[in-house]
Amino acid sequence: MNLEEEVIQNLNERINLLRKDQNTDGSWEYCFEGSIMTDCFMLILLSDLALLDKEKELCENIAKRLIKLQEENGSWKLYEDEKNGNLSATVQAYAALLVSNTLEKDHPNMKKAEKFILSNGGLGKVHFMTKMILAIHGFIQYPTFFHFPMSYFLLPDNFPLSLFELSSYARVHLIPMILCINKRFIIKSNHPINLDHLHATKEIEWFDDERNSFFHFLVEEGKKLASYPLYFHDKGYEKAEKFILERIETNGTFYSYASSTYYMIYALLALGYETNSNEIQQALSGLISLSFETEDGIHIQNSPSQVWDTALLSYALQEAGVSPTDTLIKKSVDYLNKKQQILKGDWSKHAKKISPGGWGFSEVNSFIPDNDDTSAALRALTRSAISDSTQLEKWQKGIQFLLGLQNHDGGWGAFEKNVTNKWLTYLPIENAKDAIIDPSTADLTGRVLEFIGNYTTIDRNDEQVKKASEWIFEHQEKNGSWYGRWGICYIYGTWAAITGLRSIGIPKNHEAIQKAAKWLISAQNDDGGWGESGYSAVKQRYVPLKYSTPSQTAWAIDALLTIVDKEDKAIKRGIQYLLAQKDKTKKEVMYPTGLGLPGGFYIHYHSYQHIYPLLALAHYVQK
Repeated sequence: MNLEEEVIQNLNERINLLRKDQNTDGSWEYCFEGSIMTDCFMLILLSDLALLDKEKELCENIAKRLIKLQEENGSWKLYEDEKNGNLSATVQAYAALLVSNTLEKDHPNMKKAEKFILSNGGLGKVHFMTKMILAIHGFIQYPTFFHFPMSYFLLPDNFPLSLFELSSYARVHLIPMILCINKRFIIKSNHPINLDHLHATKEIEWFDDERNSFFHFLVEEGKKLASYPLYFHDKGYEKAEKFILERIETNGTFYSYASSTYYMIYALLALGYETNSNEIQQALSGLISLSFETEDGIHIQNSPSQVWDTALLSYALQEAGVSPTDTLIKKSVDYLNKKQQILKGDWSKHAKKISPGGWGFSEVNSFIPDNDDTSAALRALTRSAISDSTQLEKWQKGIQFLLGLQNHDGGWGAFEKNVTNKWLTYLPIENAKDAIIDPSTADLTGRVLEFIGNYTTIDRNDEQVKKASEWIFEHQEKNGSWYGRWGICYIYGTWAAITGLRSIGIPKNHEAIQKAAKWLISAQNDDGGWGESGYSAVKQRYVPLKYSTPSQTAWAIDALLTIVDKEDKAIKRGIQYLLAQKDKTKKEVMYPTGLGLPGGFYIHYHSYQHIYPLLALAHYVQK
């Protein structure tokens, strides 16, 4: 067989596999494997609620996986090539295994972990999110002399520094944390342990040392808010509590995230809720429902990716030639139609005139749409909408929603519109620059453009399209790449930017396109594939992997196919890598190429080994 015949055969094999994997409701359900934080917090929570015996099998399976993932030097890592290990993850695992009575302090695994923790700065050097869990359990002290003025929660929504100037992710994590800090809440543990031996120094660094002028401005404004009468602070607590309760999803989780749900439970306990309250019991049930059985044991997913996976797979299958009338596609389209959101959520604070019509990420997500899922779902629905007036109406609502969330600067963020106040990124907490706001990104903007260019009749000279392309050009890196916020990282961003620009007619000989192509080809590995390290997100520069991954290889090929001939050497070598995917090592296939929080939360989408190679191979045949 020649190369194209091999690709067609490989595509058919992939399609047949996906037929077998599809659920009866038309969805696909693959594991959303994040960091071990969610697993560790679950063990700790079950201990706090005296449920270790009742949920014995769950605990044992979570602990089994944790133990299996420990490195030889005693650490736990967020990604395979993370140098030495990750301090926060190691502290999380140590505390979880100890609290859950899985391992004793003198166990060899724990002694190795203890040595790693102490040699890397001890408890005082862990991430802010981990410090919160440690403080809630009395393992470290809360920040001295810090009390957040609760009158802040009474500020109008349109106030320049109001709650809704923060990203949705920041809001739903920080509010429960603030409640715990202000109440100096320490839970009475059913299995009290001591972690004093893990302190390398007596100092606990809660906040970054950087004290810029904006920080001092916030301090002064905070003093004004703190001077309000006690009545306003009491009302602030009520407002914060109401904020949380109104954003509990149908499965009991807070904003559909496991991570925010853990903090919510402790915040409700700090406010006086009993452990047997409906809110806490439903939250616990929701967390347990996020369990996924992996080959190593149970993982608690932070937010299952069923809608995201289904939208992308349906789209990729159609690109591979599966007809919209095929049962495989019809069932997936029916599922996606049911998941279009009809409720107004926090996104409407900045887009008051926009009607609902987007899609969210997970199965239980009912009022938290995002732009990436929306454009992915719309791609999957386009062909069906052409011949079905009901679906066409849903499709058009989705487009109006997506276009309505474009930022003033021309780009798209992830969840909301114009949550872009860069001053807030100077807050002295870790990852403030990555998570406090929701700015335009190359990956989101590029993917929206690609949808507009390839799936709509919107004119390429349309003002919104022009602003978006200008934003992308302005944010190209000097080496020709683009940084992607939600994938690893420069390969992901460059793929999105190139495919977006090419779809709206930017010629392949354009200087920016040629520069990007040259960079991509220069990053190709000897094995024909592409691989980028999770360190790229931390270093804010491209850091290559010593090996390739299927998803990153597919992104690179898919981008290059819009620029160079399919007979190009780089393309053919990349295609050969994807054809040999079955023979790749576990670390290549399972490397986390999704990104949640640089340096803190990385994602191995188990679906990506199916989605993106399928898409790249399909586009190779099409060209």
